[in-house]
Amino acid sequence: MTETKYGKYIITKGDKPENAPEADFKSLLYLDDTVLPGALYTECAWLREPSTKSPPAHAHDFDEVLGFIGTDPANPQDLCGEVELWLGDERHILTKTCVVFAPRGLMHCPVNTLRADRPIFMFTTGPATGAYNHS
Repeated sequence: MTETKYGKYIITKGDKPENAPEADFKSLLYLDDTVLPGALYTECAWLREPSTKSPPAHAHDFDEVLGFIGTDPANPQDLCGEVELWLGDERHILTKTCVVFAPRGLMHCPVNTLRADRPIFMFTTGPATGAYNHS
């Protein structure tokens, strides 16, 4: 959508940088400064089936927010599955729609989908110019 003055700000694809960690989920949408100079890091994906192929434990030099959203319109707080998330040395099993704050320097991941009764919408975002600059 670059044919207008501001069309370049509408991102409709999920292409990640070549140095991105392998994962079973394909990005639905991806944005950072490699896509649009000066943009914040944001990634959106569907978690649809059990998977243990996740980016490895890592930390960033920026704060990051991870979101996990259930897709049952009758019960939006129900995650409709179970997601395993590691924060530091703590294992958490997510079963409710939530956002997670990962402060700069906190080791986080893997994120494993243990069960997905319905698709789970996942997003990550942070004030970074290159999301895959892990510290």
